[in-house]
Amino acid sequence: MRSASRRYTQPFAGRASLLEKHRRITKMLDKWITASPGQLGMIMLSSFAVYTGILLYTRIAGLRSFSKMSAADFAMTIATGSLFGATIASPSPTLAMGLFAIACIFAGQWALAELRVRSDFFSRAIDNQPLLLMSGGTILKDNLRRANMTEDDLFGKLREANAMNFDQVKAVVFETTGDVSVIHSDSEAPLERRIFENVIDSDQLFK
Repeated sequence: MRSASRRYTQPFAGRASLLEKHRRITKMLDKWITASPGQLGMIMLSSFAVYTGILLYTRIAGLRSFSKMSAADFAMTIATGSLFGATIASPSPTLAMGLFAIACIFAGQWALAELRVRSDFFSRAIDNQPLLLMSGGTILKDNLRRANMTEDDLFGKLREANAMNFDQVKAVVFETTGDVSVIHSDSEAPLERRIFENVIDSDQLFK
């Protein structure tokens, strides 16, 4: 009797286990893939509110807000984008908290920009220095390694700048924002020393 009872109960136990797994998978898929009309409506409302808030903050703070002229500007752009996505996609942080956090970032970036303008010491303290990667047609390999770049990376930037050969290149600078500036020309006009004043190893341009 007992063996027969086990034979009958084992298939039912297996089916119950499969049903439980199916429910768990369905619940997981619903959580990760689907959304209710109410949730979609709140995402739409949050997107409009946060986007409007960012436009307003930009209007108040000025054109410098997303200029990416310094490392601080670049960090501010990334932080704003991260908060934008987090605020509109989930109920935490709340809409009010997200808008306030973005406002704080704008205020902090504006304060840093003011201090950089008013104090050379403060500007030097928080800003990285640009790095010279090429002096004329000469690649500065030590500086290239210091910037964690390969020659292929450098050549890609030269192509982007439409530099056709090394003879055209006057200087290549790795900027504080991560951009690479390529100064090239066919003319023999001399470089202005003041333009490269704060660039590391810029003295090699004027030997």
